[in-house]
Amino acid sequence: MLVILMEDQLLQPQQVCQTCLMADRSGQPRWQQGRLRCGRALEKPSENLPEQYECQMGFRIANIEPA
Repeated sequence: MLVILMEDQLLQPQQVCQTCLMADRSGQPRWQQGRLRCGRALEKPSENLPEQYECQMGFRIANIEPA
């Protein structure tokens, strides 16, 4: 599940990506085969943290696996 990381909160991508020119037709981030196509992967700060990306608009996105 993709989430947008903001200072002290997590947002659903549809709250941010709906107006993004880089989003797909449904207003979602361009996520394909386990990679964010509209951004770049960031170095993983710790093994315990999820993969993080920075989208072209500057938002930080994490791929969080449901427990």
